[in-house]
Amino acid sequence: MRYNPDNCYRTLFKRYEANPILTCLDWPYPVNSVFNPGATMVNNQYLLLARVEDRRGFSHLCAARSANGLTDWEIDRQPTLAPWPERYPEETWGIEDPRVTWIEDLGLWVVAYTAYSEAGPLVSLATTKDFINFQRHGPVMPPEDKDAAIFPVKFKGRYAMLHRPVPASSVRKHIWISFSPDLKHWGDHQVLMPARTGGWWDANKIGLSSPPLETSEGWLILYHGVRETVGGCLYRLGLALLDKEDPTRVLRRSDQWIFGPEEPYEKSGDVGNVVFPCGWILHDDDLSIFYGGADSCVAVAIASLSEVLEFIKRCPER
Repeated sequence: MRYNPDNCYRTLFKRYEANPILTCLDWPYPVNSVFNPGATMVNNQYLLLARVEDRRGFSHLCAARSANGLTDWEIDRQPTLAPWPERYPEETWGIEDPRVTWIEDLGLWVVAYTAYSEAGPLVSLATTKDFINFQRHGPVMPPEDKDAAIFPVKFKGRYAMLHRPVPASSVRKHIWISFSPDLKHWGDHQVLMPARTGGWWDANKIGLSSPPLETSEGWLILYHGVRETVGGCLYRLGLALLDKEDPTRVLRRSDQWIFGPEEPYEKSGDVGNVVFPCGWILHDDDLSIFYGGADSCVAVAIASLSEVLEFIKRCPER
């Protein structure tokens, strides 16, 4: 490993000065915490599909809408997508951490979320045209699996998904890629990005954060690394770049984390020292990540996409 002074840590994503933008106090019904939102644009409005934990400890999803993505949020008066364990037993202990992708050829948003079954967490999919009515497609990966998102385009006629399975025989947790002709039957599974080992910030356990973002340089990937410390787990974020035509090819990967818990609302909460984005939105050159802080609130940080691409192109080739 060689130190590169040209790739030193820099602040790419600047926190909104009035963070957090959403907390449980904003909710129209009693909840314990609000965090880890998926994000998209609907009818020229920012829409966050937040994970909301009730006071039993079970999670559901609820939509919040805003004209500017920062203030004046209109929040659904009841859960937007609630667990339905009577018909979908994999949702017995709740649903959480949605990633939202608009798929043009379907004319639908696909929501990849973690369903928490009695056998452990697994990946489920739902589709919607309006974030009012949803069609569940059920589980597409067995437990234990999470941190999933769908690419917005097909590759050689197949959909692609990034996710994080945890094989029972492995102590390391990697990001995988899988392919499907129909969003239901998935195969051609392969490790896309391995967790590093040793003293790295992303050693042993990584996972996808926001869905893949198509750029002029390739697919931009935001991922989290989890470092085990004597004080507990520490969640930080890194970047990677995939080939635009072949998403199994990792072109670049940041050696250093680019965003980590620093503010009080990120360091203290139900689970301290966590920044966890499930969505980002590109508007002109502004790239906004919407993230959960300490599993307790929603915050936003904004970067220049051109600066992010300049940074990732200087990162080591893979």
